Amino acid sequence: MIHLLDRAILRLSGEDARSWFANLVTCDIAHLEPGRGRWGALLTPQGKILFDFLATIGEDGLYLDTDADVAPDLAKRLNFYRLRAKVTVETLSPAWGVYVALPSKEINIEGLAIESAIAFPDPRRPELGLRIYAPVVAGVDDTATAAYHARRIELGIPEGGKDFRFGDAFPHEVLMDMLAGVDFKKGCFVGQEVVSRMQHRGTARTRIVPVTTSAPLPPAGTEIRIGDRPAGTLGSSAGTRGLALLRLDRVEDGLAAGEILAAEGIALAVDKPFWWIGPSETHKAMA
Repeated sequence: MIHLLDRAILRLSGEDARSWFANLVTCDIAHLEPGRGRWGALLTPQGKILFDFLATIGEDGLYLDTDADVAPDLAKRLNFYRLRAKVTVETLSPAWGVYVALPSKEINIEGLAIESAIAFPDPRRPELGLRIYAPVVAGVDDTATAAYHARRIELGIPEGGKDFRFGDAFPHEVLMDMLAGVDFKKGCFVGQEVVSRMQHRGTARTRIVPVTTSAPLPPAGTEIRIGDRPAGTLGSSAGTRGLALLRLDRVEDGLAAGEILAAEGIALAVDKPFWWIGPSETHKAMA
């Protein structure tokens, strides 16, 4: 098990919690079953991601985990939307922690038992293993967060606050359409009109994709250029592999013209993950 110290847990309880939250966020919470999870986001009315989260159902409410740095802001925003709804928003961290059991020959994630824990397979990709919410316990490796993020980066799975800035990216840009982070059939949510328009018109030209190089990558936020033109920004990285938010049309045109994709002079190669669905294929899959 790996303790993700960069994540925090919120609990939403009360008789209106599920229906109220379902009307705010991109994913389908109304039909979420215990032992299953969703990746989703709360958007601005203009369709940009304010917060992304993983969510599951517990006996006493909805549980969310999000970037620890923005968890207080998410709780505040949810209370702003609460109005007269019978909902209580609580922050459970640091008493509770987010843990991950990565798939391996040594760990049977289906049979893993942890006292008082809530566990579910990561809804983005099965290769990310089991997500676990539990009271913080001693003896769990607090230094292996990098191993989890290396797996996440290898798979090409973005994470808010590391690979894109909150308030600055659309769900399509961070692959939520490909990784079931948006349910296009669930009905209304904040920012739905913009997101639905991007889906049906296929106008998402910017995407997060893995990039590789032969040298250690520069820090997150570094500008990436194709020839002499800006092409995007670098996100999180592990060794010589990282995630980058790129204007794919600009990159493809530049590479076809023999230009070099680079960050601080380090040449990069785009390496789309094996599960990647192209825009036209995504449109068909979500129709």
